[in-house]
Amino acid sequence: MPQTEARKTLKDAPIMWRRINSIGIILDCNSTYAANLGYAKSEILGKPIFEHVPKESWESMNESLKIWFETGKVTDRKITFIRQDKSTFSGLLQATSLYDQNKNLIGSNTVIFDLTKMTENNIEKYEQFFEKSIQKIKQIKITEFEKLDQESKSECEGLREMFQMLSKINLKQLK
Repeated sequence: MPQTEARKTLKDAPIMWRRINSIGIILDCNSTYAANLGYAKSEILGKPIFEHVPKESWESMNESLKIWFETGKVTDRKITFIRQDKSTFSGLLQATSLYDQNKNLIGSNTVIFDLTKMTENNIEKYEQFFEKSIQKIKQIKITEFEKLDQESKSECEGLREMFQMLSKINLKQLK
């Protein structure tokens, strides 16, 4: 997948981010997601999302997918995730949908907060990152949006929606 300017905001972001297709296969992720799970990015891409949750959490992940299909987003969904070393952590999943130019669902942008890392310092870092990312996406919309191909426009819109949703979360309540 080519890196658009909008997606470059996520490369080394402080948040765990992944993009999945409409059937739950991971198409892309950032370095934070890969590092927190203990994998190389190449070991993650093409895998189903269920590979990163223990079997006891499959039902919860299935419910999350159902909510996503029905509403187009998932907010504050608590799910246990499993790392490559088999250790687990409690995560909070947030997802927004991606659509093509015909408004067909093509996937989601998903952010997972590791609830064990919700310190004041990290919360401040996340909030600053959301604000900077919203500003960057606004700038892209002003200066280059019309020059983008349809896939890049969809991605930019999807990320804009994701950052808007994330900026409205009261992260201090997650501690």
